[in-house]
Amino acid sequence: MTIDEIRLRINQLDEQLLQIFNERAALALEIGAIKKQLNIPIYDPKREKLIFERMQQNNPGPLDNGAIVRMFERVIDESRRLERIRTKGSR
Repeated sequence: MTIDEIRLRINQLDEQLLQIFNERAALALEIGAIKKQLNIPIYDPKREKLIFERMQQNNPGPLDNGAIVRMFERVIDESRRLERIRTKGSR
């Protein structure tokens, strides 16, 4: 493959990631609304730990598990931030 072909494939993957990130965020908002109704805290460290463990177990590389955890920490942080903004005043 040429550099241009590889970059084209990266661009395609970036578009997929963008779509996936936004779909995930929309689902997080749904969960945030349910948590608000049930008066459940937005932050759930047990759930986050399970996500990190699952992602590490399924990681085929070449990214190491530390990189995977850091990336998912960021995704989860942004989802949690969005939940807090949308649910206004939830814990």
